[in-house]
Amino acid sequence: MNEIIDYLKKSGVQYFATIGLDGKPKVRPFQFMFAADGKLWFCTSSQKEVYKEMQKHSYIELCASGDKMSWMRLQGKAVFADDSAIKEKVFAVSPLVKEIYKEINNPFFKVFYLGEATAAISRTSKPTRVINV
Repeated sequence: MNEIIDYLKKSGVQYFATIGLDGKPKVRPFQFMFAADGKLWFCTSSQKEVYKEMQKHSYIELCASGDKMSWMRLQGKAVFADDSAIKEKVFAVSPLVKEIYKEINNPFFKVFYLGEATAAISRTSKPTRVINV
């Protein structure tokens, strides 16, 4: 799990894929927030298409790239939680999120973790490894 967390932190921005409401793939930049209790946490707005897409098709995939053409692909099920402690921690690690939503009980501010997650990490000098999160 630490290898996955380190990779997400170092990449800064990940590319997040969903199945669109039109049934076609959608990819957009996203940002990992933190890990807690063995879960990888993210957030979004309930006003965004990505939220609606995850409500309809909860399985997502994201990709992050690193140095020397390394990459990590992470997939799992988006599991939403209404957890004040997690929302507080998101505000603590992301001033941008805090600026956007202003308060943790903003009805549009949604947090989720990846359930059933697996990661594939590929480095040019090593074979691709699959890790269950």
